[in-house]
Amino acid sequence: MAASKSEVVSVRVEPHIKAAIQVAAEREMRSLANMFEVMVVAYCRSQGYPLEGVPDNALSSAVLRGTAT
Repeated sequence: MAASKSEVVSVRVEPHIKAAIQVAAEREMRSLANMFEVMVVAYCRSQGYPLEGVPDNALSSAVLRGTAT
């Protein structure tokens, strides 16, 4: 199966939101882009939104520190 190309998404956020995502990314040792992706996948899964093309085990190790039970 051929890997698909990633797509560019440009988003404007308030400076304090960007700072919070940067802190989270640093704590998780992730890039800002990867942290954003992890957060979107986690949100979609928690709300029951379909994630076509995203395997069920994708980002399974992406549990944010301090939130695992």
